[in-house]
Amino acid sequence: MGRLFGTDGVRGLANRDVTAELALDVSVAAAHVLASRGAFEGHRPRAVVGRDPRASGEFLSAAVAAGLASAGVDVDMVGVLPTPAVAYLTGARGVDLGVVLSASHNPMPDNGIKFLARGGHKLEDDVERAIEARIGEDWERPVGADVGRIRVDIGLAGQQYVEHLVSTIGTRLDGLRIVVDCANGAASEVGPAALREAGADVVVINASPDGRNINEDAGSTHPEPLQAAVVAAHADLGVAFDGDADRCLAVDAEGRLVDGDQIMGVLAIALRDRGALPHDTLVTTVMSNLGLRLAMQAAGIATVETAVGDRYVLEAMRAGGYGLGGEQSGHIILADHATTGDGVLTALHLAAQVAATGRSLHELASVVRRLPQTLVNVAGVDRARTDDGVLQEAVAAAEKSLGETGRVLLRPSGTEPLVRVMVEAGTQDEADRVAHELADVVRERLAL
Repeated sequence: MGRLFGTDGVRGLANRDVTAELALDVSVAAAHVLASRGAFEGHRPRAVVGRDPRASGEFLSAAVAAGLASAGVDVDMVGVLPTPAVAYLTGARGVDLGVVLSASHNPMPDNGIKFLARGGHKLEDDVERAIEARIGEDWERPVGADVGRIRVDIGLAGQQYVEHLVSTIGTRLDGLRIVVDCANGAASEVGPAALREAGADVVVINASPDGRNINEDAGSTHPEPLQAAVVAAHADLGVAFDGDADRCLAVDAEGRLVDGDQIMGVLAIALRDRGALPHDTLVTTVMSNLGLRLAMQAAGIATVETAVGDRYVLEAMRAGGYGLGGEQSGHIILADHATTGDGVLTALHLAAQVAATGRSLHELASVVRRLPQTLVNVAGVDRARTDDGVLQEAVAAAEKSLGETGRVLLRPSGTEPLVRVMVEAGTQDEADRVAHELADVVRERLAL
């Protein structure tokens, strides 16, 4: 078997790559690994299982529950809820394991399986490797009263999550009109409910999941409907989630997009001003716009850069004791309140800052001036040779010419013969020119 777990659990085409048999077998193996590591000692093990509204999630969640129960784990089936909701419930209910069936922002035919350890944290790499190694092993099955029980708990779980979210903000949202794009995904009920509970006047779009329409021309990957709806509704702002609601992007009153970098900038300054930003530091990835780093530098806030992926952001946050981090895509982690990115939580805190300051979202977000950025994907090249000497000299020369208000990033694809050339500069023309010049050098030096 090749590597089963990626950076965000198991993911692939549902019923081809991610099958009911795989879901059952990997759940049994997860129960065995956790039991062998002492996670279940002294008590009857429990798990929380949730999913997004994809049609395939119905049979996959049933298979996960069957696998866990057959291994002696009691299961709470919480139905359609965001990934961060399952993470929260895993911690709040003190259970041993959380499982989410979701492929996040991927198209509807995909699905995935994500395991969460006690407390709601992602499994460590060595635990995932141990689970892979034990799939399909012979084992002694429990019988009688030792088999796990499956309990359906839908409404109460969602309400518990909403109450938690609203309790994290110190400012009511009364007087704010907010448009919410739920991507026909997992937050279609709890997202609007949390904002209404906090006092906002909420206009909802794309919140009618039918098992097939998740992320379809909606949500954070397609913000155009939200931009139009905010303007049409004369709203103060809009927020867009992805399929499992671990991401949030925003739109200001004039329909302008506010990305994850700008949201992080707003929240970092707000937390710093309250003395609630540990070490006055924000954690970002290498793909965050240089404008964010320059804005934080001007505000006296340090930045720590990681590789792309929320896993790496969270690792850096936990290692350094930092409280805020995230990605340009809107995957933002508020460590005081969540163990993973939470789009609804992010939306509440962003809206609360608008309400508390009386300033528009556009005014708040303008603290981050995004530098023009050009991304060129160079296909048909040997991505393993990006350390080529001549290429690195070209990169160094380009960075020198751009100065402090420019940046160059060469990022090989993890799965394709592809290298991504990203350039930020003071003007769009300069970014375009340097990116295409470097792309030509990549083609020449790394051609297959």
